[in-house]
Amino acid sequence: FTHNSKLVIHVRSHTGEKPYHCNICDKSFGKNSSLVVHKQIHTGEKSYLCDMCGKSFSRNFDLMSHKRRHTGEKPCACEVCGKSFVNNSDLNIHKRKHTGEKPYCCEICGKSFISSSLLKRHERLHTRGKPLKCET
Repeated sequence: FTHNSKLVIHVRSHTGEKPYHCNICDKSFGKNSSLVVHKQIHTGEKSYLCDMCGKSFSRNFDLMSHKRRHTGEKPCACEVCGKSFVNNSDLNIHKRKHTGEKPYCCEICGKSFISSSLLKRHERLHTRGKPLKCET
């Protein structure tokens, strides 16, 4: 690493240390820049605009992935089966189909899933589509 600060951030990826906390939702991050981008979720700021369809995004990364859906570009290929994806995140979820890894577990019934979105969809079955429960 050329700078100590870059090394410190890298080491956090191994230790899991996340010293930057969102004061709105308590989510934590290893880099301050990640926290700054995250806070845009709460403010609704979406400064990255797709010039093809007008959809806006809070992160440039999300805009780039979105644009690939317009162009059909899928640069991330699975080395097991050859299926291609627009970004590494989608590829990593796909790889779990080959490994059998299901890191997202339902706290109600114990069923596990390869992605957080599949878990959320499943959890709605327990609440009949009503994700919020009145505790009084």
